[in-house]
Order: sequence, then structure tokens, then C-alpha cells
Amino acid sequence: MSKNAEPAARPELSYEQAREELVEVVRKLEAGGTTLEESLALWERGEQLATTCQQWLDGARQRLAEAQAGHEEKPN
Repeated sequence: MSKNAEPAARPELSYEQAREELVEVVRKLEAGGTTLEESLALWERGEQLATTCQQWLDGARQRLAEAQAGHEEKPN
């Protein structure tokens, strides 16, 4: 997502849900014992979850920047 692009619609999962599932996906991949097909499916899901987490973080960063900018614009 570029800095000038409109933010995407809010992801279906919360940041915490996506992060928790991503941790579980990584744990399964690191443990091994899965077939190549299962590993690829886990990797793809992990990529989706990482994107969801990044969208939440980008949105939070933007909200903080806007709040700081609004605070700086107000006279004391």
C-alpha cells in the first residue's frame, strides 16, 4: 500500500486474532512434519495474516500521525 493510497477496508480479523493465528502457523511450519502441499498452504495463510497485521499497523500509524498533527495545529 502506498502512502497516498486510501486505506483498505478494515480486515475481518482483529490485529490480535491475526497475530495469534500467524504465530500458530509459524509454529506448525517450524515443527515440520507436514507435507509439501500443507506447508505451502500454511505459508500462503501466513502471508495473508502478515498482510492483515501490517494493514492494522499502518492504520494505527496513520491515526497516530493524524492525531499528532491535529494536536500540533491547535493553539495553546
